[in-house]
Amino acid sequence: MPYVVRRRLRVPALAAVVLVLPLFGAGSAEASKTKYKPALTGSDSGGASMDRFHHLGSRPLKRGVAGHDVRVAQDYLRRAGFAVKVDGTYGSGTVRAVKQFELANGVKQDGRLELPQIDLLRGFVERGGHVAKARNVRAVAATAETAGLNADGTATPPTGAPPEIAAMIAAGNRIATMPYHYGGGHGKWEDSGYDCSGSVSYALHGANLIDHPMASGDLERWGQSGPGQWVTVYANGGHAYMVVAGLRFDTSGRSANGTRWQADMRSPSGYVIRHPPGL
Repeated sequence: MPYVVRRRLRVPALAAVVLVLPLFGAGSAEASKTKYKPALTGSDSGGASMDRFHHLGSRPLKRGVAGHDVRVAQDYLRRAGFAVKVDGTYGSGTVRAVKQFELANGVKQDGRLELPQIDLLRGFVERGGHVAKARNVRAVAATAETAGLNADGTATPPTGAPPEIAAMIAAGNRIATMPYHYGGGHGKWEDSGYDCSGSVSYALHGANLIDHPMASGDLERWGQSGPGQWVTVYANGGHAYMVVAGLRFDTSGRSANGTRWQADMRSPSGYVIRHPPGL
């Protein structure tokens, strides 16, 4: 008798499962039809109509376009430290912020976000990067032999500089106002912050002079002895900085005005002085 009872209990339970499964499958099918449908936002609720599921990176962005991807790009720009209104419309304010971002990263300033620049912006922000506000920077114009210092904390290469110097300054601009992080720039080139030797290494790598980050002690033995014509590296066991075309690139200067680029010099006492061959 107990055996018969168990068989009678199993059948209704199995039937219940069979009845539930079609309902679950139908619900999932219905959800799959509606979950990813674009939701259009009218101009009366946030500017121009836009596809809210238009993902950033699916198209280049320029003045006049609008959409959810523009809104995401504006949010990235604001999180990176640039003043911009997040409204989903690529207007003059967004163009201005993008040009500032391009200047800080050493790329052509045209106010557009091509796909490589979108990847650069996304990666910078998602790594925790933030462009500090340079302050009290005294602008100095570039000459044929000396680099210029801009009010936003970036540098301009000399008009007569070799291409390696222009590339080094462009790399330095990309991290000039980024935070100081102890050990930053040593585990990977693109980091959320850089220490002293990590900063010097990043700039040298931008000119293809080194292929891996170097600590301060390593920089004491790198290159050739003495000052260079365009670049001089100063290193000891506890600190490293460099002078590029007359501008000092030094993490210690960032605390004063928000940028690694400095027009003033510091005493080289206690430092080993090296330079890259030919520069």
